[in-house]
Formats: sequence, structure tokens, C-alpha cells
Amino acid sequence: MFACIHVLLNIFRSLCMFTKTSLFMEQPELIPHLFRTEYRKITVVLCKLFGIDHIEIAEDIASDTFLLASETWSIKGLPPNPVAWLYTVAKNKAKDQFKHDAVFKQKVAKQLQYLSPGNEEIEIDLSDKNITDSQLQMLFAICDPSIPVEAQVGLALRILCGFGINEIADAFLTNKETINKRLFRAKEKLRIENVKIELPADEEIGKRLETVLTTLYLLFNEGYYSSGSDSTLRKDLCLEAMRLNYLLIDNPSTNKPFVNALFALMCFQSSRFEARTDANGESVLYQNQDANLWDRELITRGEYYLNLSSGGNEISKYHLEAAIAYWHTIQADTKEKWENILQLYNRLLQIEYSPIAALNRTYALSKANSKGEAIVEAEKLGLNNHHLYHSLLGELYSDIDDAKALSHFQSALSLARSIADKALIGNKIAEREKKIKRS
Repeated sequence: MFACIHVLLNIFRSLCMFTKTSLFMEQPELIPHLFRTEYRKITVVLCKLFGIDHIEIAEDIASDTFLLASETWSIKGLPPNPVAWLYTVAKNKAKDQFKHDAVFKQKVAKQLQYLSPGNEEIEIDLSDKNITDSQLQMLFAICDPSIPVEAQVGLALRILCGFGINEIADAFLTNKETINKRLFRAKEKLRIENVKIELPADEEIGKRLETVLTTLYLLFNEGYYSSGSDSTLRKDLCLEAMRLNYLLIDNPSTNKPFVNALFALMCFQSSRFEARTDANGESVLYQNQDANLWDRELITRGEYYLNLSSGGNEISKYHLEAAIAYWHTIQADTKEKWENILQLYNRLLQIEYSPIAALNRTYALSKANSKGEAIVEAEKLGLNNHHLYHSLLGELYSDIDDAKALSHFQSALSLARSIADKALIGNKIAEREKKIKRS
């Protein structure tokens, strides 16, 4: 098994750890880069140290550390090792907090195991191992069933991914006041429930793992098909979901078949990132994508983890979705391919029904059988308030009944949110209008 960081370096070229190349960045580029990679590490270690009751203190210390870096480095220049500088400042600020704040009396004084024998200096461990362990433990803490799923995803973005409140608000298509209230209520609930920042006991880990995977699945999906108005694809959300998923794989107690299946799904889906949008940022439908832009390394990695996921006795929705995604990495447009995809969707809908999965199944049905059969099945779904429903029917009716196709594309345009979706649908409308005029 590869070490976590080595795998992530191979897979996510744009999501690297701090490297030698970062030393050559100018300060305006370096600080945002370090904030993205190091803020979350500092925050999660201090959260574990201070406890769930004092998440805000950990966040404040991490934020103050970067504020001081911005002020100091602009005057004195970059230190020889910026990451070490950040860690040292964060440690010192945390120690000052323990010494001079009531937290020391209320919490730490009662838990002297944090202190070295004969030494009142608290040990703050920012080693790679403790950072990884703390992130995994925090992942389970914020995915506690006592708080809503959207709050779990929000806390994951904030604490484990280092996203700002405005970024989270954009991801959820809401405003920062709503996000602040949501996160505040979630933190209060975790305090009331006295949730510990630790891995559950072995007998409970399977049940809790389902909640964790749901959070990561939703986080990835929000990035893969963003509900935001400015972009259909948010790679940063997808990459963070993959990074957190790999923490589960890298830990023996959470390295389960369905965890590997979810990671395989993410690998297959992210392999087509570069082909999903064109040079103008407009969406490119699957059938029109340039397969030369698909990332073969990620496809190979997905196959590896899909094979690992076959070791259990249970087939999860992640297994089936990963298998569907695998078939989508096969370039050839054959009947066998679409029949396999159709059968996998049939099985998936039996395990867990989803309107979007049912909608996707009808496209596979059109490729495996006929457009006419797919239209009948699609119209049964009645998803009239979803732009993807009308987009699909527009595609299915094209060249069969162009007037109906145009009507559905126009409905899809009125419901679409992202600029990229609107541009794509607008092009489809123009094509149908030209076809109708010619006829």
C-alpha cells in the first residue's frame, strides 16, 4: 500500500503538499497556497487538543498565524522554511492560549497527560502522522449522526479542507450568514452531545463509516456537478473529497471494500475533468468529449481500487456506481457497453432509488435499446422541475420530434443555474431552431 502522501502526489498534481517549487513563489501566491494546504492541518490538530468545545479557538489561532505571516513576511521577507515558521507560530500561540486563558483551568489542568512529566509545557504535535490521525478522527467527529448532513459537509469544508465561509456559501448556493448559522448550530450540537474527536470503537466503526462516506460522496458530487452559477465543475471540492477518502483507505480500521469502491468511483469520474469543459468553459456532453483528454493514470488507479473493493461479501451503491463509471471510461460506443451500464443501473435502483440515477438509466436505455423506449421510461419520471430531465428529453426527441425537443430544451434553459449549463442548452436550442427552419 502506498503511503497516503505519495498516492495523492501521483493522483492530484494540482493538490500537492508544500514542495521545493513553493519556495520560488512570490509572497502573494505563496500565502494563499499555504493557507489551502496548512491551515486545515493546524486547525485540526489544535481542535483535537482543545476539544470539540473550543473549535473556534483552534480556528482563530490558525487564522491569526496566517495574518501574522502576511504582515511579517511583507516586511522581513520569506523565512527559509515557511511551513516550519507557520507551525512554530501556531504552537506558540496555542501555548499562550493554554497559559493565559480559562481553557487551561477548565480542561487541560484536569488532563495532565498532555503535559510531559515534570514539565508544564504542553506538547503540540504537528508531525505528519499526528496531522493525518487528527484529520481522520475529526472526520468521524463532524460526521456524527446528531447533526444534519449539510452541516457535516459544511464542517468538513471548513475544518478539514480549509475553505472560507464565502467559498462554502458559494458551494451551497446560499449566503455567508446562513452558513455561519448552520455551522454554529452544528458546533453547538456537537458540544451538547459531547462528541469526542476519536475513531469509534471497532464494533461501531462500520455504522459510522456509512455516514462519513455519505458526506464525502456528497462533497465530491457537489464539486463534480456544482450547483453554483459560475461553474459546473469545482475541482477543488472533488480533490478534497478524494484526499479525505484516502485517509480512510490509509487507515487499517477504516480500509473497507466500500471505501475503496467510493475512491474508485472518484478516480473514474475525475479522470474526465479536462474533457468536460471546452476552451470557453462551456460544458461538453459525454458523447462529445475528446477521449484523448481523459487521464489514463487516474483510470488505471480507479481500476486498481475497484479490484480491491471486490474483497467483501456485500455490494454497495458505491461498487455499482464505480462499475458504471468504469464503463464510461471505455471509449468504444458499443451495444455491450451500454447493456452493461443499463444492467448496473437496474441493480443500483434496486439497492437505493434515486431520481437522477433513474434519469441516467434512461439514457443508457436509449443507447442499449432505442430512443423511443427511453422516452416512455423518462416521461414516467415526471421530474418537471429539473433541467437535466428536460435536457435529456430534448436529446431523446431530437430528430424524432424536433418541436418537442425544442420545447424541452427551452424548459431546461429556464431551470438551469450554471452559466456553463445555460450556454450548452442555448447551443442545443439554436441547433433545433435551425433544423426546424430547414424542414
